[in-house]
Amino acid sequence: MKITIERAALLKALNHVQSVVERRNTIPILSNVLMQAQDGGLSLTATDMDIAIVDKVEATVNEAGSTTAPAHTLYDIVKKLPDGAQVNLSTNGDQLELVAGRSQFTLQTLPQDDFPVMTGGDMPTGFALTSSEAKLLIDKTRFAISTEETRYYLNGIYMHVAEGSDTLRAVATDGHRLARVEFPAPDGAAGMPGVIIPRKAVQELRKLIDETDGDIAVNLSDTKIKFEAGATVLTSKLIDGTFPDYERVIPQGNDKVMSLDTRSFAEAVDRVSTIATEKMRAVKMAMDSGVVTLSASSQDSGTAVEEISVDYANDRIEIGFNSRYLLDIAQQIESGSAQFIMADPSSPTIVQDAEDKSALYVLMPMRV
Repeated sequence: MKITIERAALLKALNHVQSVVERRNTIPILSNVLMQAQDGGLSLTATDMDIAIVDKVEATVNEAGSTTAPAHTLYDIVKKLPDGAQVNLSTNGDQLELVAGRSQFTLQTLPQDDFPVMTGGDMPTGFALTSSEAKLLIDKTRFAISTEETRYYLNGIYMHVAEGSDTLRAVATDGHRLARVEFPAPDGAAGMPGVIIPRKAVQELRKLIDETDGDIAVNLSDTKIKFEAGATVLTSKLIDGTFPDYERVIPQGNDKVMSLDTRSFAEAVDRVSTIATEKMRAVKMAMDSGVVTLSASSQDSGTAVEEISVDYANDRIEIGFNSRYLLDIAQQIESGSAQFIMADPSSPTIVQDAEDKSALYVLMPMRV
Protein backbone atom coordinates (compact mmCIF):
# COMPACT_ATOMS: atom_id res chain seq x y z
CA MET A 1 0.00 0.00 0.00
CA LYS A 2 1.27 3.44 -0.91
CA ILE A 3 -0.93 6.55 -0.75
CA THR A 4 -0.88 10.32 -0.31
CA ILE A 5 -3.73 12.01 1.54
CA GLU A 6 -4.65 15.42 2.92
CA ARG A 7 -4.08 15.63 6.67
CA ALA A 8 -7.54 17.22 7.30
CA ALA A 9 -9.38 14.49 5.37
CA LEU A 10 -7.48 11.70 7.12
CA LEU A 11 -7.99 13.29 10.53
CA LYS A 12 -11.75 13.60 10.03
CA ALA A 13 -12.08 9.95 8.99
CA LEU A 14 -9.85 8.73 11.82
CA ASN A 15 -11.86 10.80 14.29
CA HIS A 16 -15.00 8.95 13.20
CA VAL A 17 -13.58 5.45 13.50
CA GLN A 18 -11.13 5.60 16.41
CA SER A 19 -13.78 6.46 18.99
CA VAL A 20 -15.30 2.99 18.53
CA VAL A 21 -12.00 1.38 19.55
CA GLU A 22 -11.77 0.58 23.25
CA ARG A 23 -8.64 1.88 25.03
CA ARG A 24 -8.04 -1.50 26.64
CA ASN A 25 -8.40 -4.62 24.55
CA THR A 26 -7.64 -8.24 25.37
CA ILE A 27 -7.73 -8.96 21.60
CA PRO A 28 -4.86 -6.97 20.01
CA ILE A 29 -6.42 -6.68 16.53
CA LEU A 30 -9.40 -4.78 17.99
CA SER A 31 -7.03 -1.94 18.92
CA ASN A 32 -6.26 -1.46 15.24
CA VAL A 33 -7.98 0.28 12.36
CA LEU A 34 -8.26 -1.58 9.04
CA MET A 35 -6.92 0.54 6.17
CA GLN A 36 -7.82 -0.42 2.59
CA ALA A 37 -6.51 1.66 -0.32
CA GLN A 38 -8.04 1.21 -3.76
CA ASP A 39 -9.87 3.06 -6.57
CA GLY A 40 -8.69 6.54 -5.63
CA GLY A 41 -9.72 6.31 -2.00
CA LEU A 42 -8.89 5.03 1.47
CA SER A 43 -11.40 3.04 3.52
CA LEU A 44 -10.98 2.98 7.31
CA THR A 45 -12.78 0.41 9.47
CA ALA A 46 -12.87 -0.04 13.25
CA THR A 47 -14.89 -2.40 15.42
CA ASP A 48 -15.36 -3.60 18.99
CA MET A 49 -17.32 -6.68 17.78
CA ASP A 50 -20.63 -5.02 18.70
CA ILE A 51 -20.26 -1.89 16.56
CA ALA A 52 -18.41 -1.39 13.29
CA ILE A 53 -17.79 1.94 11.60
CA VAL A 54 -16.49 2.44 8.07
CA ASP A 55 -15.39 5.77 6.60
CA LYS A 56 -14.22 6.40 3.05
CA VAL A 57 -12.03 9.33 2.07
CA GLU A 58 -10.39 10.49 -1.15
CA ALA A 59 -6.66 9.78 -1.53
CA THR A 60 -4.03 9.45 -4.24
CA VAL A 61 -3.45 5.72 -4.42
CA ASN A 62 -0.05 4.92 -5.90
CA GLU A 63 -0.22 1.31 -4.80
CA ALA A 64 -3.42 -0.45 -3.74
CA GLY A 65 -3.28 -2.57 -0.61
CA SER A 66 -4.43 -2.97 2.95
CA THR A 67 -3.09 -3.20 6.47
CA THR A 68 -4.07 -2.53 10.09
CA ALA A 69 -2.48 0.00 12.43
CA PRO A 70 -3.00 1.10 16.06
CA ALA A 71 -6.08 3.33 15.86
CA HIS A 72 -5.48 5.73 18.76
CA THR A 73 -1.76 6.13 18.06
CA LEU A 74 -2.36 6.89 14.38
CA TYR A 75 -5.10 9.37 15.26
CA ASP A 76 -2.88 11.13 17.83
CA ILE A 77 -0.05 11.44 15.29
CA VAL A 78 -2.24 12.89 12.53
CA LYS A 79 -3.91 15.27 14.99
CA LYS A 80 -0.51 16.75 15.87
CA LEU A 81 0.63 17.24 12.28
CA PRO A 82 0.46 20.82 10.95
CA ASP A 83 -2.62 22.04 9.05
CA GLY A 84 -2.37 21.55 5.30
CA ALA A 85 0.19 18.75 5.55
CA GLN A 86 0.31 16.06 2.89
CA VAL A 87 0.52 12.64 4.55
CA ASN A 88 2.30 9.78 2.80
CA LEU A 89 1.40 6.30 4.04
CA SER A 90 3.15 3.16 2.87
CA THR A 91 3.56 -0.39 4.11
CA ASN A 92 6.94 -2.04 4.50
CA GLY A 93 6.64 -5.63 5.63
CA ASP A 94 4.82 -5.62 8.97
CA GLN A 95 5.22 -1.85 9.43
CA LEU A 96 3.31 1.24 8.34
CA GLU A 97 5.46 4.22 7.49
CA LEU A 98 3.98 7.72 7.79
CA VAL A 99 5.83 10.72 6.36
CA ALA A 100 4.59 14.32 6.51
CA GLY A 101 7.10 17.06 5.76
CA ARG A 102 10.09 16.37 7.98
CA SER A 103 8.11 14.11 10.33
CA GLN A 104 8.52 10.36 10.02
CA PHE A 105 6.76 7.64 12.00
CA THR A 106 6.90 3.86 11.85
CA LEU A 107 4.03 1.88 13.34
CA GLN A 108 3.78 -1.85 13.94
CA THR A 109 0.94 -3.47 12.02
CA LEU A 110 -1.06 -6.67 12.37
CA PRO A 111 -2.27 -8.88 9.47
CA GLN A 112 -5.49 -7.63 7.92
CA ASP A 113 -6.71 -11.23 7.65
CA ASP A 114 -7.06 -11.24 11.46
CA PHE A 115 -9.37 -8.23 11.42
CA PRO A 116 -12.97 -9.31 12.21
CA VAL A 117 -15.56 -8.48 9.58
CA MET A 118 -18.98 -7.51 10.89
CA THR A 119 -21.54 -8.26 8.22
CA GLY A 120 -24.90 -6.57 8.30
CA GLY A 121 -26.80 -9.53 6.88
CA ASP A 122 -30.30 -9.10 5.50
CA MET A 123 -31.91 -5.86 6.71
CA PRO A 124 -35.47 -5.83 5.34
CA THR A 125 -36.56 -2.48 6.82
CA GLY A 126 -35.16 0.72 5.35
CA PHE A 127 -36.03 4.40 5.65
CA ALA A 128 -34.41 7.82 5.87
CA LEU A 129 -34.31 10.33 8.71
CA THR A 130 -33.42 13.97 8.25
CA SER A 131 -30.50 15.22 10.34
CA SER A 132 -32.92 17.21 12.51
CA GLU A 133 -35.17 14.17 13.08
CA ALA A 134 -32.22 11.96 14.05
CA LYS A 135 -30.91 14.68 16.37
CA LEU A 136 -34.35 15.09 17.98
CA LEU A 137 -34.72 11.34 18.44
CA ILE A 138 -31.40 11.10 20.31
CA ASP A 139 -31.20 14.40 22.21
CA LYS A 140 -34.67 14.18 23.72
CA THR A 141 -34.17 10.67 25.09
CA ARG A 142 -30.55 9.64 25.63
CA PHE A 143 -30.16 11.34 29.02
CA ALA A 144 -32.68 8.85 30.43
CA ILE A 145 -30.83 5.72 29.24
CA SER A 146 -30.05 3.43 32.18
CA THR A 147 -26.45 2.74 33.14
CA GLU A 148 -27.43 -0.24 35.29
CA GLU A 149 -25.94 -3.24 33.51
CA THR A 150 -28.15 -5.80 35.26
CA ARG A 151 -31.19 -4.41 33.44
CA TYR A 152 -29.37 -4.48 30.10
CA TYR A 153 -32.60 -4.05 28.12
CA LEU A 154 -32.77 -0.45 29.43
CA ASN A 155 -29.23 0.35 28.23
CA GLY A 156 -30.39 1.93 24.99
CA ILE A 157 -33.12 3.77 23.10
CA TYR A 158 -36.22 1.79 22.13
CA MET A 159 -37.26 2.81 18.60
CA HIS A 160 -40.52 1.59 17.12
CA VAL A 161 -43.65 2.57 15.25
CA ALA A 162 -46.48 3.11 17.74
CA GLU A 163 -49.12 0.42 17.48
CA GLY A 164 -52.08 1.39 15.31
CA SER A 165 -50.48 4.63 14.11
CA ASP A 166 -47.96 6.04 11.64
CA THR A 167 -45.84 7.58 14.41
CA LEU A 168 -42.17 6.76 14.97
CA ARG A 169 -41.30 6.77 18.67
CA ALA A 170 -38.09 6.72 20.65
CA VAL A 171 -38.19 5.91 24.36
CA ALA A 172 -35.58 5.64 27.10
CA THR A 173 -35.95 5.01 30.82
CA ASP A 174 -33.82 4.14 33.83
CA GLY A 175 -36.77 3.31 36.09
CA HIS A 176 -36.72 6.73 37.79
CA ARG A 177 -37.54 8.84 34.75
CA LEU A 178 -38.78 8.26 31.23
CA ALA A 179 -38.30 10.23 28.01
CA ARG A 180 -40.44 9.74 24.90
CA VAL A 181 -40.28 11.61 21.61
CA GLU A 182 -42.36 11.02 18.51
CA PHE A 183 -42.88 12.32 14.99
CA PRO A 184 -44.52 11.06 11.78
CA ALA A 185 -42.96 7.80 10.66
CA PRO A 186 -40.88 8.15 7.46
CA ASP A 187 -41.71 6.14 4.35
CA GLY A 188 -40.53 2.56 4.75
CA ALA A 189 -40.72 2.45 8.55
CA ALA A 190 -44.16 0.84 8.72
CA GLY A 191 -43.99 -2.71 9.99
CA MET A 192 -40.50 -2.33 11.42
CA PRO A 193 -39.65 -4.44 14.47
CA GLY A 194 -39.27 -2.58 17.77
CA VAL A 195 -35.50 -2.34 18.36
CA ILE A 196 -33.27 -1.26 21.26
CA ILE A 197 -30.26 0.72 20.00
CA PRO A 198 -27.33 0.37 22.45
CA ARG A 199 -25.95 3.43 24.26
CA LYS A 200 -22.58 3.32 22.50
CA ALA A 201 -24.17 3.20 19.04
CA VAL A 202 -26.35 6.17 20.03
CA GLN A 203 -23.27 8.13 21.09
CA GLU A 204 -21.40 7.39 17.87
CA LEU A 205 -24.41 8.22 15.70
CA ARG A 206 -24.86 11.53 17.52
CA LYS A 207 -21.29 12.53 16.62
CA LEU A 208 -21.94 11.79 12.95
CA ILE A 209 -25.16 13.82 12.89
CA ASP A 210 -23.24 17.00 13.73
CA GLU A 211 -21.15 16.55 10.60
CA THR A 212 -23.87 15.83 8.07
CA ASP A 213 -26.55 18.05 6.58
CA GLY A 214 -28.13 15.37 4.43
CA ASP A 215 -30.49 12.54 5.26
CA ILE A 216 -29.37 9.54 7.29
CA ALA A 217 -30.26 6.20 5.75
CA VAL A 218 -31.44 3.62 8.29
CA ASN A 219 -31.60 -0.12 7.58
CA LEU A 220 -32.43 -2.69 10.21
CA SER A 221 -33.41 -6.23 11.06
CA ASP A 222 -34.40 -7.53 14.49
CA THR A 223 -30.71 -8.12 15.38
CA LYS A 224 -28.74 -5.31 13.68
CA ILE A 225 -29.08 -1.70 12.56
CA LYS A 226 -27.09 0.32 10.03
CA PHE A 227 -26.84 4.08 9.66
CA GLU A 228 -25.33 5.77 6.60
CA ALA A 229 -24.37 9.43 6.93
CA GLY A 230 -22.42 10.75 3.96
CA ALA A 231 -19.34 8.57 3.47
CA THR A 232 -19.64 6.98 6.91
CA VAL A 233 -21.46 3.72 7.67
CA LEU A 234 -22.18 2.70 11.27
CA THR A 235 -23.41 -0.83 11.92
CA SER A 236 -24.40 -2.05 15.36
CA LYS A 237 -25.82 -5.12 17.01
CA LEU A 238 -29.11 -4.45 18.77
CA ILE A 239 -29.80 -5.23 22.42
CA ASP A 240 -31.38 -8.67 22.59
CA GLY A 241 -34.09 -8.09 25.16
CA THR A 242 -37.67 -6.97 25.65
CA PHE A 243 -38.26 -3.32 26.44
CA PRO A 244 -40.87 -2.91 29.20
CA ASP A 245 -44.41 -1.72 28.50
CA TYR A 246 -43.62 1.98 28.99
CA GLU A 247 -47.23 3.04 28.32
CA ARG A 248 -48.18 1.74 31.76
CA VAL A 249 -45.75 4.19 33.37
CA ILE A 250 -47.28 7.27 31.72
CA PRO A 251 -50.09 8.49 34.02
CA GLN A 252 -53.43 9.28 32.43
CA GLY A 253 -55.35 10.92 35.28
CA ASN A 254 -53.06 13.76 36.35
CA ASP A 255 -55.13 16.94 36.69
CA LYS A 256 -52.96 19.57 38.41
CA VAL A 257 -51.15 21.69 35.81
CA MET A 258 -48.35 24.14 36.56
CA SER A 259 -46.73 26.27 33.84
CA LEU A 260 -43.44 28.06 34.45
CA ASP A 261 -40.49 29.78 32.82
CA THR A 262 -37.95 27.02 32.21
CA ARG A 263 -34.81 29.10 32.57
CA SER A 264 -35.85 30.74 35.85
CA PHE A 265 -36.90 27.37 37.20
CA ALA A 266 -33.65 25.62 36.18
CA GLU A 267 -31.50 28.37 37.69
CA ALA A 268 -33.47 28.24 40.96
CA VAL A 269 -33.23 24.43 41.13
CA ASP A 270 -29.49 24.65 40.49
CA ARG A 271 -29.01 27.18 43.30
CA VAL A 272 -31.16 25.37 45.85
CA SER A 273 -29.63 21.96 45.08
CA THR A 274 -26.23 23.26 46.17
CA ILE A 275 -27.35 22.41 49.72
CA ALA A 276 -28.76 18.98 48.83
CA THR A 277 -26.64 15.97 49.73
CA GLU A 278 -24.64 14.48 46.87
CA LYS A 279 -26.26 11.08 47.36
CA MET A 280 -29.90 12.18 47.42
CA ARG A 281 -29.85 15.42 45.39
CA ALA A 282 -33.43 15.91 46.58
CA VAL A 283 -35.33 19.16 46.06
CA LYS A 284 -38.84 19.70 47.40
CA MET A 285 -41.34 21.60 45.24
CA ALA A 286 -44.28 23.14 47.12
CA MET A 287 -46.90 24.39 44.63
CA ASP A 288 -49.42 26.98 45.74
CA SER A 289 -51.53 29.58 43.95
CA GLY A 290 -49.19 31.47 41.61
CA VAL A 291 -45.95 30.35 43.25
CA VAL A 292 -43.68 27.33 43.70
CA THR A 293 -41.30 27.16 46.64
CA LEU A 294 -38.14 25.15 46.07
CA SER A 295 -36.28 23.89 49.11
CA ALA A 296 -33.45 21.56 50.06
CA SER A 297 -31.82 20.64 53.35
CA SER A 298 -28.80 18.77 54.60
CA GLN A 299 -27.63 17.93 58.11
CA ASP A 300 -24.11 18.98 57.14
CA SER A 301 -24.76 22.06 55.00
CA GLY A 302 -28.01 23.67 56.18
CA THR A 303 -31.10 24.69 54.22
CA ALA A 304 -31.99 26.58 51.04
CA VAL A 305 -35.34 28.06 49.99
CA GLU A 306 -36.32 29.98 46.84
CA GLU A 307 -39.65 31.05 45.38
CA ILE A 308 -40.49 31.59 41.74
CA SER A 309 -43.73 32.80 40.16
CA VAL A 310 -45.69 30.21 38.18
CA ASP A 311 -49.08 29.75 36.59
CA TYR A 312 -50.82 27.40 39.06
CA ALA A 313 -54.37 27.57 40.40
CA ASN A 314 -54.94 24.18 42.07
CA ASP A 315 -54.75 22.96 45.67
CA ARG A 316 -51.40 23.14 47.46
CA ILE A 317 -49.20 20.13 46.79
CA GLU A 318 -45.64 19.18 47.79
CA ILE A 319 -43.51 16.79 45.74
CA GLY A 320 -39.82 15.87 45.99
CA PHE A 321 -37.64 15.26 42.92
CA ASN A 322 -34.03 14.48 42.11
CA SER A 323 -32.59 17.88 41.19
CA ARG A 324 -30.31 16.38 38.53
CA TYR A 325 -33.30 14.85 36.77
CA LEU A 326 -35.17 18.16 36.85
CA LEU A 327 -32.19 19.95 35.28
CA ASP A 328 -31.75 17.26 32.61
CA ILE A 329 -35.36 17.67 31.52
CA ALA A 330 -35.23 21.47 31.69
CA GLN A 331 -32.38 21.38 29.14
CA GLN A 332 -34.72 19.71 26.64
CA ILE A 333 -37.45 22.38 26.86
CA GLU A 334 -36.71 24.70 23.94
CA SER A 335 -39.74 27.01 23.92
CA GLY A 336 -38.88 28.56 27.30
CA SER A 337 -42.10 27.41 28.97
CA ALA A 338 -42.61 24.03 30.67
CA GLN A 339 -45.71 22.31 32.01
CA PHE A 340 -45.77 20.03 35.06
CA ILE A 341 -48.86 17.81 35.11
CA MET A 342 -49.29 16.24 38.57
CA ALA A 343 -51.68 14.11 40.60
CA ASP A 344 -50.35 13.75 44.16
CA PRO A 345 -46.99 13.55 46.02
CA SER A 346 -46.54 9.82 45.44
CA SER A 347 -47.55 9.54 41.76
CA PRO A 348 -45.45 10.07 38.62
CA THR A 349 -45.42 13.60 37.19
CA ILE A 350 -45.51 14.44 33.47
CA VAL A 351 -43.31 17.27 32.17
CA GLN A 352 -43.74 18.73 28.70
CA ASP A 353 -42.69 21.67 26.59
CA ALA A 354 -45.72 23.98 26.68
CA GLU A 355 -45.46 24.64 22.94
CA ASP A 356 -44.05 21.37 21.57
CA LYS A 357 -45.90 18.19 22.51
CA SER A 358 -43.67 15.86 20.46
CA ALA A 359 -41.62 15.04 23.58
CA LEU A 360 -42.95 13.85 26.93
CA TYR A 361 -41.08 13.19 30.17
CA VAL A 362 -42.19 11.24 33.23
CA LEU A 363 -40.55 11.76 36.63
CA MET A 364 -40.95 9.52 39.66
CA PRO A 365 -41.21 11.49 42.92
CA MET A 366 -38.81 11.14 45.88
CA ARG A 367 -39.49 11.10 49.60
CA VAL A 368 -38.07 14.34 51.03
